Amino acid sequence: MKKVVKKDLILDTHEMPAPGRWVILALQHLFAMFGATVLVPILVNSAAQAEVLTTPVTLVSSGIGTLIYIFCTKGKSPVYLGSSFAFISPMIVVALNNSPTSIFSGLMAVGIIYIIFAIIINKVGKEWIQKLLPPIIVGPMIIIIGLSLASVSINQIGLSSENVEFNNILIALVAFTTTIVVATKAKGFLKIIPFLIGIIAGYITAIILGIVDFTPFNEATLIGMPNFIIPFIDYTPDLVAVLTIAPIALVTIAEHIGDHAVLSNIINRDLLKNPGLDRTLLGDGIATFAAALIGGPANTTYGENTAVVGMSKVASVWVIGLAAVIAIMLGFFTKITQLIATIPVPVFGGISILLYGFIASNGLKILVNNKVDFSKIKNIIITATMLVIGLGGAKISFMSGDGTIVISGMSLAAIIGILLNLLLPEENK
Repeated sequence: MKKVVKKDLILDTHEMPAPGRWVILALQHLFAMFGATVLVPILVNSAAQAEVLTTPVTLVSSGIGTLIYIFCTKGKSPVYLGSSFAFISPMIVVALNNSPTSIFSGLMAVGIIYIIFAIIINKVGKEWIQKLLPPIIVGPMIIIIGLSLASVSINQIGLSSENVEFNNILIALVAFTTTIVVATKAKGFLKIIPFLIGIIAGYITAIILGIVDFTPFNEATLIGMPNFIIPFIDYTPDLVAVLTIAPIALVTIAEHIGDHAVLSNIINRDLLKNPGLDRTLLGDGIATFAAALIGGPANTTYGENTAVVGMSKVASVWVIGLAAVIAIMLGFFTKITQLIATIPVPVFGGISILLYGFIASNGLKILVNNKVDFSKIKNIIITATMLVIGLGGAKISFMSGDGTIVISGMSLAAIIGILLNLLLPEENK
């Protein structure tokens, strides 16, 4: 049997491509992250029925966050940071029940949690994280994140209404079907952007049906200042938002570790050791805090861009950095961001059926891949309790000087799941 030799990288992390190729390779990363990154503010705004997040600020915060990450990791990790989907549901909950801008209090808390974890890991190592966040906790948590958004997708299509609009159904169906076809049949670069292609197909259908309002696009200037949010001026910190959103950081930290393990395999270098998990978490944490500070969503390592690194064999951090700079610049082109704002809600409803289901399925995948043993009653108790609490609308209220603090849904499920895992005894073999 021949020995399999791992193909060398075309460009390693520290290597800079020629100027012409540099731009093209950076644009490839930009396209890979663009669809999912801008989808987060659109989905949150649509479900919350308010402008909670804006596309320009999201793009700018994504680029700034990536540059912060590169600096914190000393340019050793080719990671692009984009908008995290894990926080969509809690952001919607907070936006509907509190002031929409209060979500940024929770997102800044997430960044602080990342930073605290990074400091602890630097001092005592990372083994304790696996004990705190084993697959039996992370798996159900991700399932809850996905399924708790199911009603949002149905409402966007209009299937929850007694008077269903045929055009809405058709638009959603085109977006839904196109996404499936691209995901299952496409090759190469197209295969990693099925949701973006689905949105384009649904959008074209909506234009043909004559239901797209181009007024925001026509009235927009070519270049404009993004609507940055300033703490203590545009909003004050909100403890309720913090308690609702911050616990999700425990799940995204576990995802962070998994993403870096995958990338480590691609570039044949253990990123969890060099630059180290403490530095990667620090970069992600500061990036998320900075994003929330200006009105952007939480940042996270993007699997789409990791896939681009794997397929292109180009791991150059210079390429990632240029993509980040272009994303920042793009945030100031108002015409482009206003064109995105003209996409009708049913388009996102169609692709969200798959998107939210995909998130939930990843939770199942974690349980399967880690061979979680459900013959053990402890694992059944943890999973069952988390799912019912997370999806059943459970909430616990506390009175404080500022009003009522409510811990509910995913946050409550995560806390109880962790406590059960730590307190329930292991079964004898």
